[in-house]
Amino acid sequence: MEEAAMEEAEELGPEGATGRLDKEQESLLPKACWVSQGSAVRVFQGPEGEDKSGGGEPPGDEEPVSDTVKPEELVRLQPVVREEDSRISQRYLSSLSGGSTEWSSSTEDSEFSHLIQRALRAIDGGVLPERIPQGSSGSYFVKSLEGKIIGVFKPKSEEPYSHLNPKWPKQFQKLCCPCCFGRGCLVPNQGYLSEAGAYLVDKKLRLGIVPKTKVVYLVSATFNYSTIDRAKFRGKKYALEKIPRVGKKFHRIKLPPKVGSFQMFVEGYKQADYWLRKFEADPLPENIRKQLQSQFERLVALDYIIRNTDRGNDNWLVCYADQSSESKISFQETESVSSQEPLIKIAAIDNGLAFPFKHPDEWRAYPFHWAWLPQAKVPFSEETKSLILPRVSDMNFVQDLCEDLYELFKIDKRFDKTIFEKQMSVMRGQILNLTQALKDGKSPLQLVQMLCMVVEKRKSGNQSRFLRLNNSFTQTVHFRKPFFSSW
Repeated sequence: MEEAAMEEAEELGPEGATGRLDKEQESLLPKACWVSQGSAVRVFQGPEGEDKSGGGEPPGDEEPVSDTVKPEELVRLQPVVREEDSRISQRYLSSLSGGSTEWSSSTEDSEFSHLIQRALRAIDGGVLPERIPQGSSGSYFVKSLEGKIIGVFKPKSEEPYSHLNPKWPKQFQKLCCPCCFGRGCLVPNQGYLSEAGAYLVDKKLRLGIVPKTKVVYLVSATFNYSTIDRAKFRGKKYALEKIPRVGKKFHRIKLPPKVGSFQMFVEGYKQADYWLRKFEADPLPENIRKQLQSQFERLVALDYIIRNTDRGNDNWLVCYADQSSESKISFQETESVSSQEPLIKIAAIDNGLAFPFKHPDEWRAYPFHWAWLPQAKVPFSEETKSLILPRVSDMNFVQDLCEDLYELFKIDKRFDKTIFEKQMSVMRGQILNLTQALKDGKSPLQLVQMLCMVVEKRKSGNQSRFLRLNNSFTQTVHFRKPFFSSW
């Protein structure tokens, strides 16, 4: 992929900061946090020297950082460098744990926090995110201070439905042919939550094929901001340089932070199309073929559960490397194999067009393109059944998954509980079909040919923690087919 020219980093303020911190800098220093189980961290201003990290209630509301996310659902991640002249301490960053309650203590979340801090240092050092030319929305390669790609950031405000989408062909399509634009079964501008939700489902099912993805805030001059935001930034910056006393009174000098999904970048992977053509010409050994089949079945399970409407062979990746070589599979642990045995691993990226609130029933069917592969004709293996079936067949596990997704999706300011319940009804129907297919020994191709199901929660159903399908939910068949149907 060719690298686009990066914009020159704008100055963040005049040199020679005074010894006393201004109000803006003080507001961004580490604060006490109140943490509750099953919810995000709430940041509030506590009395000096008082430790409130254990429990208790927050004394008041914080000032909103963005108009797209409710402030009470934010997790503010503070950088390591805290000197008064540090520019990193002036930058806004918030991150969500994707429903996990171990955000502050787990090792893997600490690693993700360190990754975000590296990204912040790079942005402050002038190594700005680089826009990816492919795709229908604004997405960016985030780099480290050394110029190495460490993640992919997809802002909410630059998604296909947003007015700040920098891809003009999509804007042209939206203006000239609105009836053919977008997907009528998806909630607009929710792709960043879909990306994080796919990782949450992957983590709950222990599939290990989605790179770690969470919701964060980032600021960069290379992002697509409105003319008004850039004019405000230039005016405040000019006032700070020319009249410091006036400039210091501004609440925020920099451009506003953008909320979006941040996915760890995986190394050594190539598009599935490349490897599938190569494997067709040069068949894999039997042991490696079984590894590929196992990974493929996990991809099938993930896509089917979240009802991914955009899974082509160009947006899932394959890594096929010798374990003794320099190539490494870094984002998840792999199964134990001998030291000299080659490894094969799948990475499911681009999960932003998933979690529909209804099955596709208008113009297009949005089929799973992996259903036409030879691997889709092979029945699910016993390994996949033993991994997935005990979980998806447990309605309490499914309920826990829905609750975790609720904690994630509700951070959006335009969150609608009714629409969310429809999304979960579709997902429960997909899980019901997948459970039956695994029990019956069907193949992925036979799975996608099953009737579409919707499992809705009864309003007067059992409200207890332990649920049963017969007295808490009703299942219906979605018979309506799209105009261009694939099956």
